[in-house]
Amino acid sequence: MIIRQAHIIDLPDLVPLFDGYRMFYRQASDYIGVKQFLSERFELKESIIYMAYIDENAVGFVQLYPIFSSVSMQRMLLLNDLYIEKNYRGQGIGTALIDKAKELCRKNNYKGLALQTETDNPAQKLYEALAFKKDPDLHYFWKNS
Repeated sequence: MIIRQAHIIDLPDLVPLFDGYRMFYRQASDYIGVKQFLSERFELKESIIYMAYIDENAVGFVQLYPIFSSVSMQRMLLLNDLYIEKNYRGQGIGTALIDKAKELCRKNNYKGLALQTETDNPAQKLYEALAFKKDPDLHYFWKNS
């Protein structure tokens, strides 16, 4: 397995994975929209994406967004998207991608790595196994614009 940072030239490998990720969350397939969305993230340097390859096939990715903790006055990363192709799940790929994100945090002296997920997402078991903790002191609120 190879884990490496993705760049705009990797869109042909990344777009199908990201489209599959969106469909996992009950969204309609939209290759054109996905390509535009990811192109903007790369061009504006708004996210960091690592991809996993097995035998030169792209099989998963993690997308990280830089954020800040105002209270601690430190940078953090938001692990916003993690996806592994169905046939490759359970092989340690998600762990390897998250480890790469943790390594980036350590190298840059970031406060940590935050994530959110749906309450019924089976990946919660992975997050808990990797020592992520639910924060009992915070509540997440949302309002559509």
